[in-house]
Amino acid sequence: MKVRKNIEGVFIAAAVVATFASFATAQNPQSRVTSAPAVIAAADASIPTVVVSARRLTEAEKAALN
Repeated sequence: MKVRKNIEGVFIAAAVVATFASFATAQNPQSRVTSAPAVIAAADASIPTVVVSARRLTEAEKAALN
């Protein structure tokens, strides 16, 4: 009967234990960490960049558009 009254606390405790257990048992893939910056640098070189420069509209110009 007490478990039914405190089911929220039991659920939160189980979620905390499961979260810490997943972090404790996770493996760190070293090969992906070391090779990722080279792939990102190569991809950034081929991406075209667009620069837009313009002045801001005044309140009167904004009102005229609507």
